[in-house]
Amino acid sequence: MASELPNRFLTPEDLVEMFELPSVETVYQWRRKRTGPPGFRVGRHLRFDPTDVRAWVDSQIEEAA
Repeated sequence: MASELPNRFLTPEDLVEMFELPSVETVYQWRRKRTGPPGFRVGRHLRFDPTDVRAWVDSQIEEAA
């Protein structure tokens, strides 16, 4: 994942690209299981705050260490 995240809210497709996931379904599974970065809805659309995604990545790195 690049150290600089975009200066906008991220889409599930952005997470698929950043983490090289198999599909957007993985992002939705993370959300259902509450294992991925926190997201929020804008109408029917799921979005992620880049700050929350970075914090989630950092927590994953700490847990793995």
